[in-house]
Amino acid sequence: MIGIDLKNVEAGGLGVTHGIELEREYRAWADRLEGAVSDIFSRRDDPAEMLGWIGLPQAGAWVDEIESYAREVRQSDLTDLVVLGIGGSSLGALTVASALQHPYRALQARGDGLRLHFVDNVDPDAISGLMEVLDPSRTLVNVISKSGSTAETMAAYLAFKKWLEDDLGDGFSDRVVATTDPESGILRPLADRRGYRTFTVPPSVGGRFSVLSAVGLLPIALAGIDVRALLGGAARANDTVRRPIEENPIRQAALVQYLCYRRGKPISVLMPYSSRLRNLGGWFVQLWAESLGKAESLTGSLVHEGSTPLAAVGATDQHSQVQLFNEGPNNKLIAFVRVAEFDHRLNIPDSEPELEQLAYLAGESFNRLINAEQAATGHALAQHLRPNYTLLLERLDAASLGELLQFLMWQTALMGELTGINTYDQPGVELGKVYTYALMGRDGYDEVRAELEEQGLE
Repeated sequence: MIGIDLKNVEAGGLGVTHGIELEREYRAWADRLEGAVSDIFSRRDDPAEMLGWIGLPQAGAWVDEIESYAREVRQSDLTDLVVLGIGGSSLGALTVASALQHPYRALQARGDGLRLHFVDNVDPDAISGLMEVLDPSRTLVNVISKSGSTAETMAAYLAFKKWLEDDLGDGFSDRVVATTDPESGILRPLADRRGYRTFTVPPSVGGRFSVLSAVGLLPIALAGIDVRALLGGAARANDTVRRPIEENPIRQAALVQYLCYRRGKPISVLMPYSSRLRNLGGWFVQLWAESLGKAESLTGSLVHEGSTPLAAVGATDQHSQVQLFNEGPNNKLIAFVRVAEFDHRLNIPDSEPELEQLAYLAGESFNRLINAEQAATGHALAQHLRPNYTLLLERLDAASLGELLQFLMWQTALMGELTGINTYDQPGVELGKVYTYALMGRDGYDEVRAELEEQGLE
């Protein structure tokens, strides 16, 4: 189970203005959190509630299908996978692959699983550059869109379909796999017509909660990562969240986030001390921002709720953002992620013995150094009365990462319950999509396009 160290949020060290009297707050909020968890579990089987992410760790036949297909592909002569998706269709798999594949897998000719490349933007230079360096005959393309109407993803699909077709002719369809809704949308019938292999996005799972569905698991399995272990770790988080708050780090973290938010800390920082977890921040930022930033409450009141997420990486950002965290506005809660045992132990050699100033490093290890820096940064923040806490991982493997992802999804869900908003919609995203469709000339948006042209938009 993931541990949590909350000493740097305690009122005993930070005072009552910036700190929290944890035992008192646990008693005060225990029933509310118990009710929130019970209510979420009671609603999980209603597709309209979009709580299907909770049941994903209970792997079914759909995981067998993913694993079987991934084994088949990895045993072929294919070397690269291009993932076409944006937001939740790419960030989860990117996070897991970068954490669990070799850190320089892109430089390896062969390795465990395919090399992954994510097309998550419509930057023409990036897309053209990827096409220039990849071999179409050795590349598989995974297009991910629940509806098939996502402009960025489908534009990339059109480009890569032509790229494959120009090189492979009619055989290109064997190199495209689509992940989409089981019935609705335009990508499902398109995939059936073209003969693409398909996998299903569960209708009750939203994009930012989809990392443990086929959206994330297919690329992850093709990368050679143990998806069963990932799901097993996530199942541990489902068990943990049911425990009383005194022995429940998920409820504790959610409550600390909520109390700090209500007490003038509207910025939530996630700062893992691991280069392999660098992309976790991007995944968390979407999960937190899109889930919790809402204009209206569940009762229809105008509330403009939302804790702003910020990503940082230790120890790198000690030399950039931590200056702001310590001496800027005291409006942030910092959550560290610490890994106890790294896969490798790397000692620091005494290769400059004449430099006495470096003698303190010689004979130590990078392992001790990175965790000493995390502990020191947390303590320094506390000395500046900046609340922070640490999530503790024994090691960074598939099981612990799966648990961490589900932990953060549960934390987000509970934060939404406490703030009284709909965690699973995203109405603030839709207007920008409508304007994009209009500017690009999509049928049915003529009036909007005329309005935008009058305002000088092209």
